[in-house]
Order: sequence, then structure tokens, then C-alpha cells
Amino acid sequence: MQSVQENPPKENGLLNLVFNIVLPVLILNKLSKFIGPFWALILALAFPLGYGAYDLIKRKKANAFSALGLLNVLLTGGLALMGLHGFWFAVKEAAFPALVGLFVLGSAFTKRPFIETLFLNPSIMKVDLLENRLKEHGKQVEFHDHMRKATIWLSLSFAFSAICNFVLARRIFINIDSNLSSEAQSLVLNDQIAQMTTWSMAIIMVPSIIFLLGIFWYLMRGIKEYSGLSTEELIKEN
Repeated sequence: MQSVQENPPKENGLLNLVFNIVLPVLILNKLSKFIGPFWALILALAFPLGYGAYDLIKRKKANAFSALGLLNVLLTGGLALMGLHGFWFAVKEAAFPALVGLFVLGSAFTKRPFIETLFLNPSIMKVDLLENRLKEHGKQVEFHDHMRKATIWLSLSFAFSAICNFVLARRIFINIDSNLSSEAQSLVLNDQIAQMTTWSMAIIMVPSIIFLLGIFWYLMRGIKEYSGLSTEELIKEN
């Protein structure tokens, strides 16, 4: 693990999610019928672009979430502009979690696996204490290998989401009648996107959360094994 003092300022997970994913999706889904698909796409792109530039200046490194957010917006908005729907939206719904999963999987073979960024946050955990205990026990290598395995498990959860997304999307994103006006087609597509969002929360999000809790248990079990620290000892008190 890298020393906390050498790390750049921590990413804000909530802001990452809101600016790179939530706001762009809401803009594409809700504003397209008011300002048109093209301008909705431009506005949606502005959020991950702006946040990514801000984060690059502040943290001196590229924001992977902004890149993924840009890709998601380009895929969704681009398909809508080209008049593609049905099967291609199902591919898009599967592609996004698949790309995130590949990003997470790739990080498992770097010095800082993604699971470390996700869970070992100095604002809520005593990371310095953990580092010291690992050094005392001589378990840094074993612990890094444990983090790598946990990150691989996390990438598999995204693979699960990608498969579920595709199966669900194939049932929701049916081909839209080309005889309908462009405005009517946009309304139908927006309704399909809304249905996908609603059902994915129930069918995909809940199993994913269970998967994530299992990974967290596996992570904390390894922390106790290699450092001797319990969860209570690691969590910072408010």
C-alpha cells in the first residue's frame, strides 16, 4: 500500500457519481423532449467533461469515472441521435457495466487495486494504523494479494450486472415504429429508458448490493487475518 501522505486528495465518491453518471442520464432522459436530442447530448457531456477537468487540476490525475461517464453519455446520446433503438440499446446497457468491470479488473494488477480506493478511505478508516500493523507483521505482500483477489471478485459483480442488463434490456428496448414522428419516437424511447431504470434498480441493484456486502466481508476478514485489527478498531469514530 502507498503511504497516505503521498496520495493526492481523495476522490469524492458521491460527487463522482452525481456529476459523471446521474446528472447526464437525467438530462438525456428528461430534457431531450424540451431542448432536442443534440443539445441534451451537449449539456450532458458538459458535466463529466467539467468535473473531469476540475478533478485533473485538483488531483493531478485523470478521473476514470469522468471517462466512463463521457463514454456512457456518448453511447446513449449517440444512439438516440442516429435513431437506433431496440437491440443497440440493450448492447449499450450491457457495455457500460462491462467496461467498468474491465477497468476494475485491470486495476487488480496495479500497485493500487480499485477495492483499496473504494473501501480503504482515510476519512472513515484508520489507514495509517493498518499500514503500521501490516509492516509489524510483515504481511504487506500477502495483504496486497488479498486486495487483488477482492478486486477481481468486484469485477465479476460488474460482469454479472452486464449480463443481467442485457437480458433485461432485450425485453424492454423493443424496436420503435419508424412511422411515428421523431417526437413520438423520442417519447417512446424515454419511456423505455425509464422502465429500464426502474426495473434495473429492483432486479439488478439488489443482487449487486448483496454481492458487494459479500466482498466487503471477504475484505475485512483478510484485514483481520493479516493485521490483527478488527473492523471496530479500524473504523474512525465521529
